[in-house]
Amino acid sequence: MNFDFQAIMLIILVISGAIWALDAMFWAPRRRASAEVAVENGAASSIVNVAPKEPVLVEYARTFFPVILIVLILRSFLVEPFRIPSGSMMPTLYSGDFILVNKFSYGIRLPLFNNKVIDIGSPERGDVFVFRYPQDPSIDYIKRVVGLPGDLIGYYGKTLYVNGKPMQQKPLGVFMGTGAGTSMTGADQYVEQLDGVNHDILVRSNAPSLFQGEVRVPEGHYFAMGDNRDNSNDSRVWGFVPEDNLVGKAFMIWMSWNSTGDGVVFDRIGKSIE
Repeated sequence: MNFDFQAIMLIILVISGAIWALDAMFWAPRRRASAEVAVENGAASSIVNVAPKEPVLVEYARTFFPVILIVLILRSFLVEPFRIPSGSMMPTLYSGDFILVNKFSYGIRLPLFNNKVIDIGSPERGDVFVFRYPQDPSIDYIKRVVGLPGDLIGYYGKTLYVNGKPMQQKPLGVFMGTGAGTSMTGADQYVEQLDGVNHDILVRSNAPSLFQGEVRVPEGHYFAMGDNRDNSNDSRVWGFVPEDNLVGKAFMIWMSWNSTGDGVVFDRIGKSIE
């Protein structure tokens, strides 16, 4: 159970709902009964004139409950926004990108507990997905799915192998980064063909590989790698992503902010994530 923003919203929802319900069942009838007595005694001509004003706490609860309920449903079951904190997914995603994540692509899960209640689908090789970091589930990570349950994943000489087959890489030349991407200027850029999913990756030929060898992905787990291959803390370092840690599939950049440059990066807004 992760006590994050979602947990806070759920607590507020329960409290505001309880206040609204108590008022409807107990406090509001008492206010109305008091007003009716005043009318019967001739103290007022109508209930409207003497009915006590709704308490401020109840008014706030009645106002916030439906709003929080709608937001919680959207964030828990449909779409949730995330901010990219690092350059581990460059050149696909930059630090400062704000993305939208499809929460139901990998099944409907209960808010807060993250238990799957409806099985809709599973990650596919090549997906950019968000998950809870296995070593600290309070932190959300974003990487690319390169290994599915049962796959044999190898990494040799900057080349990814899936079930003994090398994933082809087409060179695009030297990467020239702008804005938040300037730190990777000079890296080699390739288009990698990951079982039909073409995406760009960055490689530094003189950087030591994070991992060399082969591993078999266990059932119920996934192997994740960043597109910035030599600057990514991923499955090559800490192991596999359990199915229970899945959050959703990233599909669009809705805002991009370069904190060290010109602010909003308009040409990245609305880009789909492939």
